[in-house]
Amino acid sequence: MITVLSKFPHLRQDFLASVVVFLVAVPLCVGVAVASGVPAELGLVTGIVGGLVTGLMRGSSLQVSGPAAGLTVIVFEAVSEFGVGTLGVIVLIAGLLQLAMGFFRIGRWFRAISVSVVEGMLCGIGLVIIAGQIYAAAGLKAPETGVGKITGLPRAFADAFGSTEALTSLAIGAGTIAVIVLWRRLPERVQSVPGALAAVVLATAAALGLGLPVATVEVEGLLGVVQPPGAEAFGELASPAIWGTIIAFALIASAESLFSAAAVDRLHDGPRTEYDKEMVAQGTGNTVCGLLGALPMTAVIVRSSANVNAGAKTKASRVLHGVWLLLFAAALPFALALIPLPALAGILVHAGWKLIPFRQVAALWREHRGEAAILVVTAVAIVVVNMFEGVLIGLALAVAKTAWEASHVRLEVVDKGMGPIRAHLAGNATFLRLPKILDTLESLPQDRPVELDLSGLHHLDHACRTALESWAERHSATGIEPVKLTTAA
Repeated sequence: MITVLSKFPHLRQDFLASVVVFLVAVPLCVGVAVASGVPAELGLVTGIVGGLVTGLMRGSSLQVSGPAAGLTVIVFEAVSEFGVGTLGVIVLIAGLLQLAMGFFRIGRWFRAISVSVVEGMLCGIGLVIIAGQIYAAAGLKAPETGVGKITGLPRAFADAFGSTEALTSLAIGAGTIAVIVLWRRLPERVQSVPGALAAVVLATAAALGLGLPVATVEVEGLLGVVQPPGAEAFGELASPAIWGTIIAFALIASAESLFSAAAVDRLHDGPRTEYDKEMVAQGTGNTVCGLLGALPMTAVIVRSSANVNAGAKTKASRVLHGVWLLLFAAALPFALALIPLPALAGILVHAGWKLIPFRQVAALWREHRGEAAILVVTAVAIVVVNMFEGVLIGLALAVAKTAWEASHVRLEVVDKGMGPIRAHLAGNATFLRLPKILDTLESLPQDRPVELDLSGLHHLDHACRTALESWAERHSATGIEPVKLTTAA
């Protein structure tokens, strides 16, 4: 025992942390799987791979990977469109793309993605999750579109209040949320049991003890749900539609994982994240998940922060959490069948609420309203259109805003009434500012000589240079003297 402790000095801390992370992970793995429209066991499979495969690899030593609420919406859409059998192929190819990005050292570039776009993405996901899981909590079928989910809520509540079973189901979901929220106010010793797990146990006990008529998780068995993708599933790759989903999986999972890594680094004083190696680790995990036909994985900030707060020191804690998930899935699958579905819906409603960055929106609105607008537009676009196109809209807005801010140019016209008119351009002249520049220059008198000084420009793009030369030719043709152009040496 002494020899083991000398080789692994942090074994006790890592062991205790792994138990905490396992207890946090179980209800989330199951809840994300059910909300994604796949068997509950597939969520556990992804959690197991996140611990035993990704957990062993280099990258971020303390963050924990598994199925994430942030991918629930896009996974549900993929399963609805292509089927559960094709999910494995989508996750597999997405994992291979992540591996390629890691090997080509693209991982670090994800840190350049606008934080407003990422926050907007999470906000949009959170809104869709909350709306969709309210239907699940009431035992009702949710509309397919994000807008439909939100606009249909009044009708859903009206239907629920007219049904005893729906009200009972909704009460269990609401009770689950209440337990999670209030759990933090209990003594710290009690809080050693994660609030989500306590909420599920209490909801299950209430449903069984009172004989409540609520739906529970359907269990198929661990080996029964692991279905490697077949030839027919790979045949779907010939469809262009599936590639948009694959790219969305790879980009969103990568962004969420690397942003999570940056957040986890701020929680501890240990080794910093190696972003490209973390990308390889995530890609490896998703490749294995794809081969098993499981859900995609990302690094998850909830489990990761629980790992750090529980005192984890090395990657052993996340590997052990994978071991506990495997033992639970293999030895206690019957326990899943007792869990009420509205309790899982309540967990995801709470998780979706936490994805909405209320404080960040308020802070951005006070200091950077343009960034706040990008966040809001990205979130709305995800709700109205879909995940992938919503993120692309957000990225396009972020690029356009950056380009506009980077193209600051100052045009100063000096006219002393006699002699030539002098126009001085300084800053960055790009096509975005070209209309304003030309409007000013074209308003100059045609019967006066003009000297155009470009020496103060830090950058002059091709469009601006061509337009200015064309203006100079036109003015020279009608003026009394050719325009004199002065450029930087």
